[in-house]
Amino acid sequence: MWLRNQMSLADFILEGLFDDSPTHLFLFCLTMVVYLVALRGNTFTILLICVDCGLHTPMYFLLSQFSLMDLMHVCKTIPKMATNYLSGSKSISFLGCATQHFLYLSLGGAECLLLALMSCDRYVAICHPLYYTVLMSRKVILMIAVTSWLGASLNSLILTVILMHFPFCGSRKIHHFYWQYPAVVKLVCGDVTVYKTTVYICSIVLLLLPIILVSTSYGFILHSVIEMHSAGSKRNAFATCSFHFIVVSLSFGACIFSYVGPMSQRTPLQDKVGSVFYCITTPTLNPLIYTLWNKDVSKALRRVLRRGIITQ
Repeated sequence: MWLRNQMSLADFILEGLFDDSPTHLFLFCLTMVVYLVALRGNTFTILLICVDCGLHTPMYFLLSQFSLMDLMHVCKTIPKMATNYLSGSKSISFLGCATQHFLYLSLGGAECLLLALMSCDRYVAICHPLYYTVLMSRKVILMIAVTSWLGASLNSLILTVILMHFPFCGSRKIHHFYWQYPAVVKLVCGDVTVYKTTVYICSIVLLLLPIILVSTSYGFILHSVIEMHSAGSKRNAFATCSFHFIVVSLSFGACIFSYVGPMSQRTPLQDKVGSVFYCITTPTLNPLIYTLWNKDVSKALRRVLRRGIITQ
């Protein structure tokens, strides 16, 4: 038993995404470019919201939290994957495995919860605009952010601690570019039926409840927009919600593709493709969606640049 526990603490081998072929070298370079775009885009969004007073609103505070989650998403896997590829080493420590597992579960759950609660913010802003400052006070917004972070982190911590106490055996080779649950659970020696069922239920709850909340909020929003008589009011309402709805569709779609469905029917390649879209593509697109066509962000950027030019 002691020897088996010591073996569980040994390093694991991450197969990674790329090999040494020219095609994979090009794909690696492309991935790093996308990573840098995601890094810059999310950092830019957070800093702009912090610096510009015009963006100190509940919606943009929650957006800064979402951008922070996206920023952590790309940083939890890509640097390690790039380091292993460039150095030729494919190992990852037991502690590194636990850290990656905790982060990807907690960040994924936190994003789902936050997106659902952000839809409530949009519902109040459009359906009850006169009560917005009361219903979405600073205290309420902070509670929304804290609930998203702590709720998902607690769920992730429990699942991670349980998984890391299972003994691991076999080749200890993970057919993935990070320590992802479906790829890792295959290495466990022992019966993990109850644990897999628990993870599946938690995944469904963290996806199903937010999807129900988002659908309900947008149902009320659509009803209110239809009853508006002013064409300008309708355009403003659609502009307010369109960015959030697109991001919700991308994020939940990626989650469902990656983590919902029988694991036995998915190949390692499908897991990798789903994870690339979820961990790299979506965090890259989200800040672009929120900034490129958002008039408030464009105005804030001009104000910040104007102040910088005047200061110089």
